Parts: sequence; C-alpha cells; structure tokens
Amino acid sequence: MPTRTANLPIAFRRLSSEWNKDLRALLAWAKQAGFEGIDLNQAAPADVAAVRAAGLRLGSVDLIEMGKLLANDPGQRKDLVARNVAYIGELAAAGAMIFFTVLIPGDPTKKRSENYALAVDTFGPIAQAAADAGVKIVIEGWPGPAPYFPALCCTPESYRAFIRDTNPTSVGVNYDPSHLIRLGVDPIRFLQEFVPYVHHVHAKDTQLFPDAAYELGLYQDSIARAPHRYGSHAWRYTIPGRGQTAWTRVFEMMQANGYRGAVSVELEDEEFNGSEEGEKKGLIASLEFLRGA
Repeated sequence: MPTRTANLPIAFRRLSSEWNKDLRALLAWAKQAGFEGIDLNQAAPADVAAVRAAGLRLGSVDLIEMGKLLANDPGQRKDLVARNVAYIGELAAAGAMIFFTVLIPGDPTKKRSENYALAVDTFGPIAQAAADAGVKIVIEGWPGPAPYFPALCCTPESYRAFIRDTNPTSVGVNYDPSHLIRLGVDPIRFLQEFVPYVHHVHAKDTQLFPDAAYELGLYQDSIARAPHRYGSHAWRYTIPGRGQTAWTRVFEMMQANGYRGAVSVELEDEEFNGSEEGEKKGLIASLEFLRGA
C-alpha cells in the first residue's frame, strides 16, 4: 500500500515515561499498534536481540552519556570516548547500525569556535570506531537550552564543517525538520544539500505562531502568560502533519536519494505527552499520518 513515507519503515523513539520502561511490553505494544521499528536510546546487546525477537527493526541507539561527551574535565571526556569506542564495537556486532547523539558543550559560555574545535578533537576516535565497524553516527540538530543555545551541528555551517572535519564516511545527519524550522533554516533546502549524509529521520514537526512572534519576538518571554510546553510563545514542537514541514516533498527527496532507513516519530507535543493514554494517542496519530497517501 502506498504511504506518505514511500513505504519506509515507521518507528518511534523510546520515551522516558514509566510505561516505556518495560522494554518487552513496549515492543509488544509497538508491534500491535503497527509500528515497524523502535529507537532504543542507550542500549545493550540483549536489548537489540529483544527488538529482533519481537519482529521489529532497530532504528537507532544513543551513544553513552552523549550529553557529557564534551565535558569540561579532560579525564571525563577521555573515559567517555573510550567507553563509546568499545560500545560502538559491541553494539555493532549485535546488529546496531545507527548511533545517535547531540553535541552539547560542557561550557556553553565559551566561544562557539572553541567548542567546535573541542568537539572535532573529541569525536575523532568515535568517528573512526564507527567507520571501522561500518556503522553511522547521526547528529540531531537540537540547538540546546536557552539562553546560550550552544549545541553544535544544528545549522548548515556547523553540520557541513563537522562532517568534513571528522569522518564523512561515518558521521552524518539525523534529519529532524522541527529544529530547522524553529531556527529559521529552510528544511527543504537543507535536505537538498545534506541528503547524502542523512542516515536517520525523526518525524517531528514545528508549528509557528506569527501573531506571538509579532507580540514578543523570538527570544523573550511574555509578561503575562506561560510559553508552550516543548516550545516557546512563537513556536512549538508537534506531531508530524500539524506543523510547517512539507512531508510529502521530504520523502520524495529521500526516496530519490535511495534512503532506506527508518522514519522515527519523536513525540514532543504538549497535546499528547504526560500520560500513557495521551502518548499512545500521539504515537498512533503520527503513524496514521505517515501512512497516509
């Protein structure tokens, strides 16, 4: 049956919610709901085997303590690099092919150029381990927390440089248009440039609120009301299909470039998150949209 995703497998990213903690029960629900895969966060070989036993596809696994890989302490960085090099070899042998990360500097007050140089130096051995194992590291473009928004690889400039300066054969993009939209980066133009390096996709969208942007701009809070959960006053993350992303065009481009990986729903939507019932509804609504012709 034709789908919006051109028959790419539809998965979802495991949540931190209580109902997601029992992996086998979660996998059974995913299979029953009609998903074809799952992203496992940080995992063990037994978790990978459990996914396979459930008849599902593994989308991605997170690097170990990925938020601390650019820590200020050189000893901590060295330890995490060594652990991740070993982890990549172990998980690749178990069948994991995609390793997910976000580049969050330990000191957001440093110049961006300094944090970039640290990231390149730190990820060299990790990128080489991935190349040796024949797997990919994908970087999500979340810009990081306010007020510094310090994350690297969330704009074309830094993605382009980091892929070049680490290892283009093993380092690539986790394509998530929701972050590009909130940053003002055209997600289609971005995909036109980076589609050869896209090895994983997050199905998440962003809704924009022009009136709020007029009232408040993009960077200041209201004096009278709270911002959106999973967003600000001028934008919010949503399930796919309720934001600005031209999903049909995205998947046409992915298919034309030969992408065969998973499309994983990352549920961050104030209308659904917060309860088991709501999160299941959000995941199923996302699945139904992505299956739509």
